[in-house]
Amino acid sequence: EDPSSSSLTQNSVAPELPGFYYDAEKNRYFRLLPGHNNYNPLTKESIQYKAMECKRLRLLEEEEKQKKKTTRPGLNSSMLLQKRQLGLVSSTSYCRLVHELKVNCMQRRKIEIHSPDSSVAGTNNFKIIVADVACERIFTVNDVEHGGCKYGIINLRGLGKESLTVEMYDNLYFTNRKVLEKSLFSLTHFNKLCLMGIAETPGCASLLPASLFSSGNPGDRPGMLCSFKISTAWSCAWCLNPQADNCFSTGLTRRVLVTNIVTGHRQIFGTSSDVLAQQFATQTPMLYNGCRSGEIFSIDVRQRNRKGHSWKANRLFHDSAVTSIRLLEAEHYLMAADMAGKIKLWDLRAAKCVKQYEGHHNEYAVLPLHVNEEEGLLTAVGQDCYTRIWSLQDAHLLRTIPSPHPSSKDAIPSVVFSSRLGGSRGVPGLLMAVKQDLYHFSYN
Repeated sequence: EDPSSSSLTQNSVAPELPGFYYDAEKNRYFRLLPGHNNYNPLTKESIQYKAMECKRLRLLEEEEKQKKKTTRPGLNSSMLLQKRQLGLVSSTSYCRLVHELKVNCMQRRKIEIHSPDSSVAGTNNFKIIVADVACERIFTVNDVEHGGCKYGIINLRGLGKESLTVEMYDNLYFTNRKVLEKSLFSLTHFNKLCLMGIAETPGCASLLPASLFSSGNPGDRPGMLCSFKISTAWSCAWCLNPQADNCFSTGLTRRVLVTNIVTGHRQIFGTSSDVLAQQFATQTPMLYNGCRSGEIFSIDVRQRNRKGHSWKANRLFHDSAVTSIRLLEAEHYLMAADMAGKIKLWDLRAAKCVKQYEGHHNEYAVLPLHVNEEEGLLTAVGQDCYTRIWSLQDAHLLRTIPSPHPSSKDAIPSVVFSSRLGGSRGVPGLLMAVKQDLYHFSYN
């Protein structure tokens, strides 16, 4: 049973009556009232939330009881190796089963956050965590109690020790702008491209130096490198291709804006829909865009501004708004997720969907995808606050991880998965940030 679905099974117990809810425990019908009601809280929303919360607590209890959790009896490393040596299991199945075993043996451990400033750690809720390219540091965005957001850097060197600890540094300034969504950040080795905006004021794209978050003397830290005023934006991406490595893109309402941070030159590409997701290719100066209309298209940023559809390439289509896109390493395949909960792997050469990953839950949120080709895993957090991990090769759902906190719109976990958390000598695993807490799931 999918955790996002309701555990109520009226159809199998009693016939469903319009306007009524059947309680299997009490074996009777109760009237449903539309919307929220102070006198009778029995609504469809409250019933569904109660069922999901019972499911979450039950899964957490099962995980606490089982020190070594496996998907089914007989799935262990020694038996898999023996079957592989006897030729009873193909190499593809062997790799998937090994990952399934490792993923299901991951156990949650809470990380203690240290900071030179005692007022930093544990005071505000995590909104976003994003790793740099080498996964040496984690960039964080935290909600501030009086409104707005603050930024920080988490140093992961302490993850390799027995007692899991990390160091967090703030940049000593806040922004009164609310961060729009999880996909509005692009992080490179040396800088961070931060996109902010609220409805009442124009948005801006700010390029911040990583030294802002160091543990050195605050007086020696440089200020903001540059800030670009833009209209309300939905997404952004930083270009790592050498032919356009000074450019970043922002997905706006019905247009794409590509900006050169050195010259300030801007290219505008008109679209027929809002651009909710973006990513640059690294081998070619191509920008891939996912739209609210469900369309995915690419742009060659070397061409001049044009209107219409003549400049679009690799046009793909989903049935719902595309919320996240990720190019695989060879850049022949593209992973895309939409607001209908569909995750599809597209072959860009044939313009064809070759795999679909089932189980993701989304209705209206902009939620990111996390692809780890080295381990052959796909990770995504659903709107129901469950973290799901699939096998890239055969799209098999390996594990569904419940959130340690009750599900809500303000408590959707943000995750980072890497085989080297903390750098080249780092530890493998999944980092999960939810509310004020940071957790580590060891992937051994």
